[in-house]
Formats: sequence, structure tokens, C-alpha cells
Amino acid sequence: MTAVRRRDEILQTLAGASGPVSAAALAACLGVSRQVVVGDVALLRAAGSPIVATPRGYVLGGGQEGGGVRCTVACRHGLDGLLDELYTVADCGCGVLDVTVEHPVYGQLSGQLQVFSRYDADVFWNALQKNGAQPLCSLTGDIHLHTLVCPDEARKARVLAALEEKGYLMGLEK
Repeated sequence: MTAVRRRDEILQTLAGASGPVSAAALAACLGVSRQVVVGDVALLRAAGSPIVATPRGYVLGGGQEGGGVRCTVACRHGLDGLLDELYTVADCGCGVLDVTVEHPVYGQLSGQLQVFSRYDADVFWNALQKNGAQPLCSLTGDIHLHTLVCPDEARKARVLAALEEKGYLMGLEK
């Protein structure tokens, strides 16, 4: 299979997937190494393909973010509040697309989360634990931003109230 055909297969697989597809899974399907897939995805992204890397794998076009109402929230909590914050958003029927921090040297740093359920939150939490990694907010005194997506204004209001009640919400950017 040529490199061009392999990249087309990657795009077709992601377009037909119902959720994230890992580089290892793509490599197994294509009969190449994970590193080849990572390189192919980098080239596809450079060429303009809307491939997003999430903690669970690649998604085309940002996964489940689709339509809905988006907002950016400023939050503050320690590691002990991370999983509860994600559960709170998912339990309100909304999703957490990303996390962003303002680093004093590097400027704005962002990571894709794509958390839409308790399962997604658990996968993210387990990946942190397995890798001994710290969340980005550990770089900024636990202050961070999330882009949330909600199906409608009512659920947006519900998630904001729930985050405020738990003491996680610092403010809202429109």
C-alpha cells in the first residue's frame, strides 16, 4: 500500500468511527508501526485535515463536539477536584473539549480532553495515573480554562450553576 493510500485509509477509518481511534489500532489495521501512523496523521493535519488527538485516540473534526452552545470557563481546583469537575460537567449533559493554562514562559498551553461522559473522564484520569503525569493546571496554581459544549442554554446554565456550587468556577468568558 502506498503512503497516499494509507493516509486515505486513515481518513476513511476516522470518518466512519463512532469514537476515538488509537494510533495502535490504526497501525494494526494498516499493517504498519504506530510511529508510521503518527507521522501520517501529522502530515494529514499539516495538509488541513481536521484530525484531533485526544487522550483516547484520534477523531476527525473534533469528535462529539458538533453543534451546541460553547462557553469558556475559568476554574480552580487541585488534583483532588479534577475527576469531580469532569463528572459534574458530564452529569449535566455537557462536554469538556479542552483545557488551557497560561504559562509564564511558554504562554498559552492547551490540551485536548474530549470528555463527554463519566467513562471518558475515567479514561483521562486513569491515563494520568498510569503515566504518573500531572494535569496542566498544576503548572499554574490550579487555575485553568475549559471550553465546554452544551446541547442548549438550559444545560449550559445547569453546568455553570453546578460548577459554581462546588466552588470550581472562577468566571465565564463569552
